[in-house]
Amino acid sequence: MKKMLPAAAIVAAMLPLVGHAQQKTLAASMEIYAFPKNGQTPDVQSKDEAACYQWAVQNTGVDPAQAQKQSQQAAAAQQQAAQSGQGSGVRGAARGAAAGALIGGIAGDAGKGAAIGATTGVVAGRSRARGAQQQADQQAAATHQATAQQMEGFKKAFSACLETKQYTVKY
Repeated sequence: MKKMLPAAAIVAAMLPLVGHAQQKTLAASMEIYAFPKNGQTPDVQSKDEAACYQWAVQNTGVDPAQAQKQSQQAAAAQQQAAQSGQGSGVRGAARGAAAGALIGGIAGDAGKGAAIGATTGVVAGRSRARGAQQQADQQAAATHQATAQQMEGFKKAFSACLETKQYTVKY
């Protein structure tokens, strides 16, 4: 009969391995996986990855850290555009009501003119908000696509550099 180790002993034996596995390499943090062909140590691999990162930034003009910040800024701008458009119906109603009251006053029924103007203003305000939101969505999609293309170029350059340093690279 096999002798079983207690669960606590197994967990204690695996803790150092788990702690080590949680530390990602620079390449792995970008979902690029580099395996050393010549038994390079983790320290050597870290230095090689840092050198290749700098080389790829210089040769592509893309710094993934900056690209991520730009992407986050674009998302924040889109969110702000969506939030600013939420009050467009109310603002449109107020403007429409004022214009309608003025026109209605001239025609003889300011109240009816204000009601018609408010309704028209709500519709127009919402239409403007939808247009602004669509434009913000299109800009965000274009920014996302451009960032993805830049990252693809960076990953190719980074991988090519690592391959010259005798790593097998996949992404």
